[in-house]
Formats: sequence, C-alpha cells, structure tokens
Amino acid sequence: MGKLLGIGETAAALGVSRQTLRKWDDEGLLKPTEITLGGHRRYDLAKIQTPRFRPIGQPPRKTVAYARVSSRDQKQDLDRQARMLELYCASQGWEYELVTDIGSGMNYHKRGLQQLLDGIINGGVQRLVITHKDRLLRFGAELVFAVCEAKECEVIILNQGENTSFEEELTQDISEIITVFSARLYGSRSNKTKQMIESMHEAVAKS
Repeated sequence: MGKLLGIGETAAALGVSRQTLRKWDDEGLLKPTEITLGGHRRYDLAKIQTPRFRPIGQPPRKTVAYARVSSRDQKQDLDRQARMLELYCASQGWEYELVTDIGSGMNYHKRGLQQLLDGIINGGVQRLVITHKDRLLRFGAELVFAVCEAKECEVIILNQGENTSFEEELTQDISEIITVFSARLYGSRSNKTKQMIESMHEAVAKS
C-alpha cells in the first residue's frame, strides 16, 4: 500500500473538489482506501487506475460549460445562459471553464465548438454542461454525445425541454443554409441568384 492521502490532498491531485469525492463515495464510483476512527477518508492514489480519473502528474480533466446563440442581437440570451451555467457549476463545487459561441447551430466550424471538441477528443474534458441540447448543435448533437461517451465525458443538460427560441433560431439557420448553398450553386453575383434567395427568405419568414 502506498502513502495514504486525506480528502483534500486527493481532491487536489485528481483536479476535483472535496464535495465531488464525497459524492463519488456515496455513489460507489470511488471509495476511499480506508476510513479512520475519526471518520476521515484516506485514499491510495496508486490504486486509482480507472480511465475516468487522470493519471497522477497529468493536467486535470476540465468541466466545460458551453453556451451559444445564433446572432449578436441575442447577446442577452447568451449572458442568461452563461449565468445559469455558472450558477449550476458553482453549486456543484466544480472548477469550470465557460466557452461561448455566436453562430448558427448548423455551423460546425465555430471557434468555441472546435475548442470544445478538441478537448473532448484529447481526453481533457471530464464534464460538459449545456442549458439545452440545441445550444450545442441544431442537428448532430447526438454524434457529439456519442464521442463524449466514448471519451468518458459526462454530459449534463440543464433543461431537457425545447428551447423557447427554437422556431426563431431555426428560421435563421434555414435562411443561412439557403444563402450559402444558393450562392455556391449559381454564383453570388448573379441577379437571378439574388432574386431566388430573396424569394426563399420571404417564404421561410412567412412559414
């Protein structure tokens, strides 16, 4: 048996809070090596081998809170999401990183999303927290969740219901797709293209 560490030293070594260690103990996820007569938990870090925990000496796996809106005029909603995520993570005792994006839910190349995906794939993200599923992506979120599962990254969705701005944002996403694909197909400088795009936009807005 190696040197036994107290809960504070163990939490620091694993990059989590004491509250998280107590929660893992209650859930049977990570039991202490022994409990002293005074009721204090003691851990032997040499015995913690499960890939859910980082090897000693490597950077701790992060909790990432991710928020997104489609356009800059939705800044208030972005701030609201950020506050909600921060309050939740703080209430759980987690150290976290807040990542925000402004861009369509159908755009896979947003800077924040790419940063998040790189962290998950590299095994550096332990937990992903979002307010709604469609804040991550409009379509394809399940694929990201599958990657999270493979990399043992927990996904927490605070609100399982539909986002209140669903219809408005979906309309913006569809308009963006119409513009991009029409321009690529016919040439963005074509008068015919511009007229067609305007007609499609009007049809989407009326639907």
